[in-house]
Amino acid sequence: MSIDVIDLRDFYSRRLGIVARRLINRSIRAHWPHADGMRVLGIGYPTPYLGLFREDAERCVALMPAAQGVLKWPTARPTLAALVDQFALPLPDAAVDRILLVHALEMSDDPAALLREVWRVLAPSGRVIAVIPNRRGVWTRTDNTPFGHGRPYSRSQITQLLRQTWFTPTAWSEALFMPPVAGGWFLRSAMAWERAGATLSLPFAGVHIVEATKQVYRVIPAYRERTRLIPALKPVLVPSSTATRG
Repeated sequence: MSIDVIDLRDFYSRRLGIVARRLINRSIRAHWPHADGMRVLGIGYPTPYLGLFREDAERCVALMPAAQGVLKWPTARPTLAALVDQFALPLPDAAVDRILLVHALEMSDDPAALLREVWRVLAPSGRVIAVIPNRRGVWTRTDNTPFGHGRPYSRSQITQLLRQTWFTPTAWSEALFMPPVAGGWFLRSAMAWERAGATLSLPFAGVHIVEATKQVYRVIPAYRERTRLIPALKPVLVPSSTATRG
């Protein structure tokens, strides 16, 4: 279900992609105003959005799945992007403070396994932001953008998936209320669409943006051991050896 990295790069280089990046970055920044001294990891195709944290974070790295491909990032600096197996990230446990998932869950063949790997590498006090296509949005109904590929989700489906993989959703927002049309008027009025959609709580945004925390103490089901009933034995009189000889 993955989309090729070249198609992703081309989308974000066009006018519609530039506007989409600006609107989604606006919502991400509202959740995470800063990342001073933190270790930030992006998974999927997060490079259009990691620039928010690259200058302030202690470390800022992008990991892209093998099925998608990888591009050099940043272009004019030492590379901070790598091609990985998304189900076996090359990081130790609790290694990062913030994880940004973009074009990741909806493209993954096993999103639950991906989130469990995210849980493993995230620090106990860490946070995750996932940008996920909204199944009720207009953007999922066209192949002209990356948000029309893969599996879109409703809010309830995202909540269930996160809880199954030991995360707790803590904050929600939406972005891309404007139609995915590259016409000049739609692009110029994009911010007005965002304000109107957020004010009216419209359900047709292009993407969900959910922040979640790691459940450090997971609920483990307790099983009560069934008591085994041992049958009582009736006492038997055994004749003594002296009585036998007499």
